[in-house]
Amino acid sequence: MIATVAGASFATLSPDLIVDAVEAAGFPTDGRVLALGSYENRVYQVGLEDAEPVVVKFYRPGRWTDAAIAEEHAFARELAAAEIPVIAPLSPPRQEGLGGGPVPVFRGFRFAIYPRRGGQWPELGTPDERQWIGRFLGRIHLVGGAGRFVHRPQLSVASMGRGSVAYLLREDQMADYIRHRYELVTGELLDRVEAVFAAAGPLRQLRIHGDCHRNNVLWTAAGPHFVDLDDCMTGPAIQDLWMLLAGTAEEMRVQLADILEGYSQFAAFDPIESMLIEPLRALRMIHYAAWLARRWHDPAFPLAFPWFGEARYWERHVAELEEQLAIL
Repeated sequence: MIATVAGASFATLSPDLIVDAVEAAGFPTDGRVLALGSYENRVYQVGLEDAEPVVVKFYRPGRWTDAAIAEEHAFARELAAAEIPVIAPLSPPRQEGLGGGPVPVFRGFRFAIYPRRGGQWPELGTPDERQWIGRFLGRIHLVGGAGRFVHRPQLSVASMGRGSVAYLLREDQMADYIRHRYELVTGELLDRVEAVFAAAGPLRQLRIHGDCHRNNVLWTAAGPHFVDLDDCMTGPAIQDLWMLLAGTAEEMRVQLADILEGYSQFAAFDPIESMLIEPLRALRMIHYAAWLARRWHDPAFPLAFPWFGEARYWERHVAELEEQLAIL
């Protein structure tokens, strides 16, 4: 079953609909609605009567199936049950009128309600902080390796790389003089990425966060926590580690060593996966451009990314891909 009924659109997601959805789930509201930063979905803080506000996420129409969303929720609850600081969705006190399926639905929108949790994006500027988040990720992967996804995506060069390039070329997103350079460099780059993956050999696949960068982590005095597993997938452990690294090659080497010092207290890490960091960076660069193109019909994207699609964007993007090819 697709994650929304035909015709559902974020354009119809009014404050009244948001409040009505939360109340239909059994949470009496005080009518206050605050939009929170999110592009892929729509996320709001909603005030409750005589209780702390909640956060409600409305899933992008047509992106996920019910089964895939249910697996995300189940994984979050499994992690929370293991006392790992991941914010799992609340179970609605009332189920009537919410579609009767594995995921609550209201007027065509699949949604989830979470307790509100604050925090700051982490700096990860000290070895202690990096070891701390390493322990956190090790615990997540210990649980992640104990089960498997059936309906969530699996990280692959074909989907993130080849599929993204094919989409951009098919949709004629760039000027002809850039298109030829783009096609050449992505072809060479993805050939090299595939060669590195092949050289690494069979990798352990487990349930992972999938989009583990610093903006998806909140830090409090109690330590780090994730508030969303919207991109959870099957993939190698390194996918949840490399995006936390920043700086020069030497700085990133030191940071990874610190993270792995904490990580190894809870989960084993195959050192050969470290050779996938730059190939995974290349895949993310290619995939990100295709993601923007696929979402361009959403009015929020031209407002947030006005530079996308201009010739100078594609010139810079191709130059960065050429630099990444040289690194590989």
